[in-house]
Amino acid sequence: MDKTNEKYRAYVQILKEELVPAMGCTEPIALAYASAVAVRTLGELPDRVEIGASGSIIKNVKSVIVPNTDHLKGIPAAAAAGIIAGNPDRELEVIAEVTPEQIAKMKEFLENTEITVEHVDNGLTFDIIVTLHKGNSYSKVRIANYHTNIVLIEKNGEILQQTEIADEAEEGLTDRSLLNMEDIWDFINTVEIEDIKEILDRQIQYNYTIAEEGIKGNYGANIGKVLLDMAGDNVRVRARAMAAAGSDARMNGCELPVVINSGSGNQGITVSVPVIVYAREMKVGDEKMYRALALSNLTAIHQKTPIGRLSAYCGAVNAGAGAGAGIAYLCGGGYKEVTHTVVNALAIVSGIVCDGAKASCAAKIASAVDAGILGYNMYIRGQQFYGGDGIVTKGIEATLKNVGRLGKEGMRETNEEIIKIMIGE
Repeated sequence: MDKTNEKYRAYVQILKEELVPAMGCTEPIALAYASAVAVRTLGELPDRVEIGASGSIIKNVKSVIVPNTDHLKGIPAAAAAGIIAGNPDRELEVIAEVTPEQIAKMKEFLENTEITVEHVDNGLTFDIIVTLHKGNSYSKVRIANYHTNIVLIEKNGEILQQTEIADEAEEGLTDRSLLNMEDIWDFINTVEIEDIKEILDRQIQYNYTIAEEGIKGNYGANIGKVLLDMAGDNVRVRARAMAAAGSDARMNGCELPVVINSGSGNQGITVSVPVIVYAREMKVGDEKMYRALALSNLTAIHQKTPIGRLSAYCGAVNAGAGAGAGIAYLCGGGYKEVTHTVVNALAIVSGIVCDGAKASCAAKIASAVDAGILGYNMYIRGQQFYGGDGIVTKGIEATLKNVGRLGKEGMRETNEEIIKIMIGE
């Protein structure tokens, strides 16, 4: 692909937009970000907080530990963290720098401030509305469709910033419909490494570091450690274990940043850590690892785009298939091997539900990475799933279209039932 090609520039820009650092699970962090912008707009600490959140936000914030809060969980905790300690200029690293004194103030704020949470349904899967009150003054901030997309800032009846919301369109981002597997394959084989090196170096550093911390520490259900203890230390096990360990740490309060993919740190870990493990085991050199990571990341983004940022369809499935593609490339696979790996992986694990961010995400990641590795090993042994096998159909793009339909439309009611179960309705 020539560097002057529109898609070349778009693919580099998509990587820049998607592979950004985040401290903590991105849904509570988006809530903390909205709250930090709201308190800066208000100009003083509020005495009352109102939070409106779509069901998928409630689902993804309910059970995950917010970092730099001394293990607080939930929507009020995320809002309090942003109000007391947030730096909105850092966006998804809004609470990356928090002092012990601020943590104590968060707890005091939670004890002494009225915070109400309402489940709102404005027809958007991703919707956060934070309103802060101080006496007769108020500020309101709304984030919609993706984690840093502020569509409203209002103070005392005056609209300071407003963006029209066009359904669930992601205004301001590069057109993801330009992605397809054939062009992704062309891009990753021809891209000038300097154009993507800085982005991927940060992903390698951040995500492998938190994976190592997950193995060393005691986080959640310690899925990474369980896998190594249960199945040994060969590269296939280690790829799964290290990815799971990154999620173990991230879901359970580890105060290390990750580089995300498709708005998710867990997906960012899943697309990168297994590929890094394989690249280092095989001693392929940096250039081949960068190309494999670009393939893994773009494959996952391409799969996730039609599903949307939040769904009842577990995003680790897309990321695990992306990792499988990257591993297939590292092992010498061509376009045919890569695309069949993706299809095989999706045929195996599509249907894993997302019931929010929490410790069990690590186990789902391990299963998704396993499916990616199995999908490749099936194909090189002459085995594959064919069109007509369930949701699999002829051609990679047609199969991905089916998966997108399943995740967005087919699992809409599933998402609603999961939310009802989680909030006790």
